[in-house]
Amino acid sequence: MKIALINENSQAAKNGLVCDTLKKVVEPLGHEVYNYGMYSAEDVNVLTYVQNGILAAVLLNAGAADYVVTGCGTGEGAMLACNSFPGVLCGHIVDPSDAYMFAQINDGNAIALPFAKGFGWGAELNLAYIFEKLFSCEGGQGYPKDRVIPEQRNKKILDEVKKITHQDMVTILKNLDRELVKGALAGERFEEYFFANCREDGIAACVREILEG
Repeated sequence: MKIALINENSQAAKNGLVCDTLKKVVEPLGHEVYNYGMYSAEDVNVLTYVQNGILAAVLLNAGAADYVVTGCGTGEGAMLACNSFPGVLCGHIVDPSDAYMFAQINDGNAIALPFAKGFGWGAELNLAYIFEKLFSCEGGQGYPKDRVIPEQRNKKILDEVKKITHQDMVTILKNLDRELVKGALAGERFEEYFFANCREDGIAACVREILEG
């Protein structure tokens, strides 16, 4: 699995800690981590939580990432931004039980973490336990076990609802403010990571046009 990490400006200083913790948990499981920044509070390219959502949607819809780990001060804004887009099902995760139940019941492809609220002693331990519950076993298996069938059915229904209630990603990118999108895609390693992993030619072409425009 290709896991993308995205941090917005207010919590950029924690990127190194989050990335190191994520890698320690998921790389032994065979997953790859792609750190899209922000890498520090001094980065030239500044991401807002709204741009986190744009970047997450581009990566997931293009197949350049299979999962996105993001967040903001409370995690709420990043979650709302991510869920504004097609092909993104983002949960607000505070603790390991949230992570486990989101993975097993909702089987999403993104999480938004609170990187300021409640982020004190043991924060790195909480992150590690969250990542273990998310990525150490197959998602969508249901919890509790007597709810497996209706939960899996509802997840499929939600996926179909999102297909109808959202436009395709290329149309969205072309209609959004061009500078807002360019800012979301202007990270130091975006082009290196994205174009090497993108599996959707239409989105790749649209992204190239935006970056070159």
